[in-house]
Amino acid sequence: MNLEFDAVGGAYANALVEIAQEHNSLDDVHADVDALQALFSDNAQIKTFLFNPVMTPEKKKDVVKNISKEAGLSKYTTNFLNLLIDKDRIEAIEEILEAFEQTYCKMTDTQVATLRSAVKLEQEQQFLIAKKLQELTGSKNIKLKPVIDESLIAGFTVSYGSAQIDMSVKGQLEMITNELEGKNVGMLAS
Repeated sequence: MNLEFDAVGGAYANALVEIAQEHNSLDDVHADVDALQALFSDNAQIKTFLFNPVMTPEKKKDVVKNISKEAGLSKYTTNFLNLLIDKDRIEAIEEILEAFEQTYCKMTDTQVATLRSAVKLEQEQQFLIAKKLQELTGSKNIKLKPVIDESLIAGFTVSYGSAQIDMSVKGQLEMITNELEGKNVGMLAS
């Protein structure tokens, strides 16, 4: 992470929030931000192209136009991406998207939780986990960020704030191992 990009990210993210609020499009722009974060994490070629200083702004805007059309991005998000190209700030897009996400979550009382599971969970399973987490935290909204972690063997873990819920086989095995090791230490001391 670049400190300059972090500072730029916050300023540009706040501007995007303001524009989205003025036009009652905050949730639409947030959906766009989610889609862009997924796109940039899944497709390094797009980032490489947009970040390439040799590529002309017109070519970058053509790519943004295609992305916007395919992903169904709002006009505010599309215009914002074009502004970043014009201002030569597109390289800070990931920091801007992350700062937007943090601001949005604060504004909407949304608790972000990382859901690690051994296999991909169905939408209904994720919904039930989010609903239970909402009860536990008292948050108005819960946003799950699913991550596949095969080392869990089976089950899942949920991390939110400084807390963690471990419902994985790996976690259960570690707990049993720790208990057995504790009993062995107790037997040796006797």
